[in-house]
Amino acid sequence: MELDSRILVAEDDDLLAELIEFKLQEAGFSVERVSDGESALDSVQKRTPDALLLDIMLPGMDGFEVLRTLKTKSAHPDLPVMVLTGRGLEQDVVSGLDLGASDYLVKPFMVKELLTRIQRLLDKDKTAG
Repeated sequence: MELDSRILVAEDDDLLAELIEFKLQEAGFSVERVSDGESALDSVQKRTPDALLLDIMLPGMDGFEVLRTLKTKSAHPDLPVMVLTGRGLEQDVVSGLDLGASDYLVKPFMVKELLTRIQRLLDKDKTAG
């Protein structure tokens, strides 16, 4: 794992965001947290992360709209995005993947699985780039 890999976590549940941040930092990642969709887009624009963990049910601009904007209207359409959400219906998963998510993980999740999926995302991005 690259010790300088930076992960942006867009999650409005503070307790869950803190847990994710702690576990990612423990695994050697640098982490930035935001709690709404507009802040996620602003953060990507200002300092592009290596990957984005994106909740769908964010206040204001929801995660689907963030994903759509990132993939079609931003300077970072290739940014790896993992959707991390409680919305696990087939249509939600398909929508997220169709909009360009690299991966889709439904809450509740296992921390080790999350870390493994993030590492795979970063590895794929390195081999593609």
